Amino acid sequence: MAHASTQVRRVSAGLLLYRGSALETLEVLLVHPGGPFWAKKDLGAWSIPKGEAEPGEDLLAAARRELAEETGFAATGPTLPLGHVRQRGGKVVHAWAVHGDADPRRLRSGTFELEWPPRSGRLQTFPEVDRADWFGLAEARRRIHPGQAPLLDALVAALGT
Repeated sequence: MAHASTQVRRVSAGLLLYRGSALETLEVLLVHPGGPFWAKKDLGAWSIPKGEAEPGEDLLAAARRELAEETGFAATGPTLPLGHVRQRGGKVVHAWAVHGDADPRRLRSGTFELEWPPRSGRLQTFPEVDRADWFGLAEARRRIHPGQAPLLDALVAALGT
């Protein structure tokens, strides 16, 4: 029996925490993915805290859940919709901005298991996120995954700065 090829579009949702109000004082919180694939990557590897939404899940609720799972932080204030971006691999990321503050030294990330080294038969546990930090817009543009860079422009436009 032939199987039809079905491509499932992966949908993620995330929150971009920001602080400051003027363009020159605006900072955003970005996270660095954990695990061995990202260990030596920096520029272009950082992300907004985000993760895959469950089928039928409210995307903003998923974004809040993912922020908590990946960082241990909560954002309860009003949100600014930033739209969505499609990353090179096809993943669609829906994002909102929330004014808030968090101490990166208090990062508490969820974990995942991965066979590492490959084909070793050994499962190792890694944090979903191994670092978080605040960056001004210029530095954030250098650090963020290129597919998510338009979210920084959307934040500036939403704030009218």
